Amino acid sequence: MSTQSSKFPEYQMPSVTWGVIQGRKEKLVSRVIICDYLKTIGILTDELEDIELPSTVEVMRERVEFLQKLGLTIDDINEYPLILGCSVRKNMIPVLGYLEKIGIPRARMGEFLKNYPQCLHASVVVELVPVVKFLRGLDVEKQDIGYVLMKYPELLGFKLEGTLSTSVAYLVSIGVNPRDIGPMVTQYPYLLGMRVGTMIKPLVDYLVSLGLPKKILARMIEKRAYILGYDLEETVKPNVDCLTSFGIRKEVLASVIAQFPQILGLPLKAKLSSQQYFFNLKLKIDPEGFARVIEKMPQIVSLNQNVIMKPVDFLLGRGIPADDVAKMVVKCPQLLSLQVGLMKNSYYYFKSEMARSVKELVEFPEYFTYSLELRIKPRYQRLKSKGIRCSLAWFLNCSDLRFEERLQGEYIEAESAGPTFIMGGKLELPGSEIVSEEEDESDDEILYRRTVSL
Repeated sequence: MSTQSSKFPEYQMPSVTWGVIQGRKEKLVSRVIICDYLKTIGILTDELEDIELPSTVEVMRERVEFLQKLGLTIDDINEYPLILGCSVRKNMIPVLGYLEKIGIPRARMGEFLKNYPQCLHASVVVELVPVVKFLRGLDVEKQDIGYVLMKYPELLGFKLEGTLSTSVAYLVSIGVNPRDIGPMVTQYPYLLGMRVGTMIKPLVDYLVSLGLPKKILARMIEKRAYILGYDLEETVKPNVDCLTSFGIRKEVLASVIAQFPQILGLPLKAKLSSQQYFFNLKLKIDPEGFARVIEKMPQIVSLNQNVIMKPVDFLLGRGIPADDVAKMVVKCPQLLSLQVGLMKNSYYYFKSEMARSVKELVEFPEYFTYSLELRIKPRYQRLKSKGIRCSLAWFLNCSDLRFEERLQGEYIEAESAGPTFIMGGKLELPGSEIVSEEEDESDDEILYRRTVSL
């Protein structure tokens, strides 16, 4: 890098040298002079006693000015004064040149050094290059290396045979797809610095004890690696206790977490208290009904109250009594996240084309969650052409294949309830004599395959 210093004007070689070879007495005198200089510009010298300093004040001044040109202040240097033991020519320029080469923007180099000044002591070939190669081996994209290191610069100081390797090996062992490790590291590089025995495994074991199969947990971690950073004792366990204290049943905790993993890291007590009061005051839903809402759609805890009221006001504006609107919300909380414009279109079609009673919407509020153009209209037209009169649930709440089978049948089969999530067991499907399970699938595989849709 030193031979190409003209390409890096901020990294110009110092104009002075280390000076002549000094004896013991001369070194002590030079050290006192240099420390006096550092004190005059506000740098603390207590931690510099055991490190080698340059022979002249001019060389030290070069170092200080070089660091200041990168964006470091005197206060930043005082946070890690050992940085003054790094030679501009031997340490700083090679390291900075390599960091820029792998994607750290020059404009943010000062910020990087403030967060991890220890990198200037590192050997590019012996310490930095192997870490970058390790990240590439995990399928971290080349253009993302700089981004990853900006988020977690301490990675450059880890040993490959230590935490970096063991955390990855453990995640793969519980079912995380090796091909997803790269995107996970890009999203949340801190997982590479986590100890398996004290951080990752205890969290995994606890979530499994709540009824989450490892396969589902692995999929959660792949998509949201940051949940590994939730503190088990300080955040996760208190939040699970909070859920049960608000009436969420223990047997559905696993389902709640699978649907909304972020709930483990939220300031949950405050959010649940606020939403429960709001639901009781504005929607006339009691605490028990609120608990059922959270079980079916835990994202409600973070949904803005103004957003919640828009679909509610729309339903009230159609003449549906408040008590019935409350029943609809408890039965299908997804109503609260729908766009009112889409609800209007579906409602207009329901009244003008289908000419049905609003009572049917109260009984089957899920009607609003189906696509008008892709499901409701095409299926209703098929029913109308065949002269079939049936409930909303009968022709909407089924797959395309099942709908075709129903149209071809000479009778209307009885409706059945939807799937239920049972902690630690199979996904129970009413009417299982129709939907058979593959015998060679394990319980976890069946649970994963059918629970994702929740």
